[in-house]
Amino acid sequence: MPHVILKMVEGRTEEQKKALSDALTLAVTTTLGCGEDLVSVAIEDVKDEEWMAKVYVPDIQRQPGRIYRMPGYGPED
Repeated sequence: MPHVILKMVEGRTEEQKKALSDALTLAVTTTLGCGEDLVSVAIEDVKDEEWMAKVYVPDIQRQPGRIYRMPGYGPED
């Protein structure tokens, strides 16, 4: 039962979030071969000025073994 948690900088519309949720659901069902009824998607908005402290450091920098695609930026950018 895949549960996708997406964190992103705030500012997207509800329509954009719904479209993204639909696209993620399609990618999950196509790739994993499961039904849509098994997929859930959560979106967490994060303030731009809090991104490094709340997302980059704890979720990316401190857990590199869990990251399947590294971003092209770092704390020094």
